Amino acid sequence: MIQATFIRNQNGQYIGFDCIGHAGYAAAGEDIVCAGVSALVINTVNAIAHCTTETFSTDTDADTGKISFMLHRPAEHDATLFMDSLVLGLEGIQKEYGDGYIMLNFKEV
Repeated sequence: MIQATFIRNQNGQYIGFDCIGHAGYAAAGEDIVCAGVSALVINTVNAIAHCTTETFSTDTDADTGKISFMLHRPAEHDATLFMDSLVLGLEGIQKEYGDGYIMLNFKEV
């Protein structure tokens, strides 16, 4: 199962996310849930990198399917839109394929 955790500060501003796991919907290389999640997550990171002035750090591990994304300061307007879009896309996958393949969590720090 994929666990996606979105991290916000006390003001509700995004400060990052962690995504880890494999969906297990189908065999490796044929798993459309994993592919969809990966495309959304990677596109979000790339969009924030290329379309905003935000600074951030990432950590990845292909074996576990982990990607951690942490902003160096709370998200400004454009990064917030990209993060909201990621949440919307992942919620759509969760609704379509069920909680057995992807679970979204929200954490305040």
